[in-house]
Amino acid sequence: MRSLLYTVGSLLLLLLLSHDGGFTGAADAEHSFRATDFHTHRHRRNHGHRRGEEFEYSALSCRAYSASLDEFGAVGDGVTSNTAAFRDAVSQLSRFADYGGSLLFVPAGRWLTGSFNLTSHFTLFLHRDAVILASQEESDYEVIEPLPSYGRGRDTDGGRFISLLFGSNLTDVVITGENGTIDGQGEPWWGKFKRGELKYTRPYLIEIMHSDGIQISNLTFLNSPSWHIHPVYSSNIVIQGLTILAPVTVPNTDGINPDSCTNTRIEDCYIVSGDDCIAVKSGWDQYGIKYGMPTKQLLIRRLTCISPDSAVIALGSEMSGGIEDVRAEDIVAINSESGIRIKTAIGRGGYVKDVYVRGMTMHTMKYVFWMTGSYGSHPDEHYDPNALPVIQNINYQDMVAENVTMPAQLAGITGDQFTGICISNVTITLSKKPKKVLWNCTDVSGYTSGVTPEPCQLLPEKQPGTVVPCNFPESPIPMDEVKLQRCYSRRRLM
Repeated sequence: MRSLLYTVGSLLLLLLLSHDGGFTGAADAEHSFRATDFHTHRHRRNHGHRRGEEFEYSALSCRAYSASLDEFGAVGDGVTSNTAAFRDAVSQLSRFADYGGSLLFVPAGRWLTGSFNLTSHFTLFLHRDAVILASQEESDYEVIEPLPSYGRGRDTDGGRFISLLFGSNLTDVVITGENGTIDGQGEPWWGKFKRGELKYTRPYLIEIMHSDGIQISNLTFLNSPSWHIHPVYSSNIVIQGLTILAPVTVPNTDGINPDSCTNTRIEDCYIVSGDDCIAVKSGWDQYGIKYGMPTKQLLIRRLTCISPDSAVIALGSEMSGGIEDVRAEDIVAINSESGIRIKTAIGRGGYVKDVYVRGMTMHTMKYVFWMTGSYGSHPDEHYDPNALPVIQNINYQDMVAENVTMPAQLAGITGDQFTGICISNVTITLSKKPKKVLWNCTDVSGYTSGVTPEPCQLLPEKQPGTVVPCNFPESPIPMDEVKLQRCYSRRRLM
């Protein structure tokens, strides 16, 4: 029976054997975090519970078939390459896509691997003591074309290394577990990038593109060579219960970057990063304008972020396809450069509009609010200088911040004002050495209500003596009404 999944002879045999044990039903320099340091870190959510060989978990979809990685010859010693085993396992399990889907169980161990592709109607499930270790060899990552909405790689002019876990044109993909770990082992990549030795853009840990129905939950991600989680050109996404950790001195190690995605829910995540904890994107200059796919219907809640040199939530700077209907609430920021940051520039085009943020608590911040219309970087010299971004209907309310150096740096674009800014019921306590100018505002307009310290003249008090709330939509985004199923599985006993 060990070779069952290798030698399936007929659908009838599969159906007869599927229930025989395999049933699944409804610091300073750039040093890496170690997976063993964080197995007891933060609020461990008990979304997966195991009884012997059985386990249960929450998912968008349950699976009818299951197999364990070690059944495909994998060795969890942290040294043996398991790239072939992962690829073979996914390939064999992909034949169940039309018959109830499949689950690949990654048991306890340290499983070294290069990049491998995911498949539809598929769950990758990590045991709590499982660690997937990303290979540090460039040869283990195929070079793929730049994203069409970017026109080039982010690090270099050419292509980009494929992500560790990759998928395209998929339906119903779940990556989950019992807070097992995916470690990008990014330190060699960071050094090569810093020294200018890379010919291609660094790989991400997860990139899923042109797909529908994605869940990434209850896992720890460490030390990505670049961005950690990157859904792009996709829809109907749930990302929850993640711990993402990277050294705060390493640039571009963004936590979660929804990019030209629709209907996304991000919740209950703890992120420490050398870059933005969450960066919302939709393409770069003329390439993003031409591709024309916005990020919209995005909900972010119960996020805790530490990012000393970047934003808790950034909108842009690559926003040329548009960003709209973004809702964030119950956010905690600690020792971060800025709370919410909008980044754009002349040549970006596109828009950031209908942004709603409420219920933020911030401790030790450089800025609370930051908007800039001069972020700069372009993919090439062919961007259109007449492509001006539209920034409008930006709402911030019910916030408390302490030990703040400067409440707000708000700079629009001359002749392209950022409009419709509302800031309400916000109390900011300054640091011992604050900036002399607390609110620096140019080319912006809107109003404030119940904000301390007193805002700039371009954002006057709407009704003195009365706190007037900003807007926040009452109707939920569709993904907020999607409930995860309780699923059960057990390893096939051989």
